[in-house]
Amino acid sequence: MLRFLTGRLLRAALTIAMVVTFAFIVLRLSGDPAQIIMGADAPPEAVEAFRAAWGLDAPLWQQYLRYFGAILHGDLGRSMRDGRDAITLVAERIPATLALTIPALVIKLSIGIPAGILAALHRNSLLDRLVMALAVAGFTVPSFVLGLLLVLVFAVQLGWLPSGGQESWRHAILPIITMGVGGAAVLARFTRSAMLEVLGQSYIRTASAKGVPWRDVVWGHALPNAAIPTVTIVGFMVGSLIAGAVVVESVFSWPGVGRLLVVAVGNRDLAVVQCILLLVAGTMVASNLVVDLLYGVLDPRLRAGKMGAQ
Repeated sequence: MLRFLTGRLLRAALTIAMVVTFAFIVLRLSGDPAQIIMGADAPPEAVEAFRAAWGLDAPLWQQYLRYFGAILHGDLGRSMRDGRDAITLVAERIPATLALTIPALVIKLSIGIPAGILAALHRNSLLDRLVMALAVAGFTVPSFVLGLLLVLVFAVQLGWLPSGGQESWRHAILPIITMGVGGAAVLARFTRSAMLEVLGQSYIRTASAKGVPWRDVVWGHALPNAAIPTVTIVGFMVGSLIAGAVVVESVFSWPGVGRLLVVAVGNRDLAVVQCILLLVAGTMVASNLVVDLLYGVLDPRLRAGKMGAQ
């Protein structure tokens, strides 16, 4: 088990290092932050002074070594816009993002998993076709399209809910629904597929042939085994809570991390963008590590195999 954890942690560290490197290179090749922040009418002397002040006049490899060394010491840089620590700017926006993503995750789990189980248990029935039709519709409609449709219906035509902002809890309803619907659809499809695969296994037929009540077969044999692939999707959703909020927060003018990322990219505020990408990568890596550990809990065969490999 120790070797397994060490391998996963090393892979996580390598993944984060690759993300940091990729973000660093792409951001600096996509445009000159000094020119964008100072403006097109700024005199060349002011632009050069800005580059020198922020170390942008150094060769790219020197900038990279300096930045990577700062990360190792816990320094994620300062915003080029207002000089504040990037991690402070991001931390201020995290509660607003979690106020959307956590309720949306609850909606995904509470709707998607039961719907997928019911569809699998009633395969080829009207219920199955209805659930899968709704799942396909929810999966294929982009989140920004769904968000705009919800605004058109519930904010513009009916006037029941506000179209954007963060003044009250009512402002969070439409973005939460927008984020929850697509994830619930994905979860329903994967849960149904996992359940159908398990229900077709020989041990399920054997348990039924022995007279085990169908409810016990489903709860004692089918669901625990179908949970393994479903956990993978849930882990991905948990890991992408922040990244998945970018579009929705922009549509509804929600002041969270996702919207901050869009603004920072447009302004070429390098430290803020890199801090958010590092946060997203860290969340994804931590989520995948937890999923790997849950595999051993859900499937004793995997746990035995890992222990045996030691």
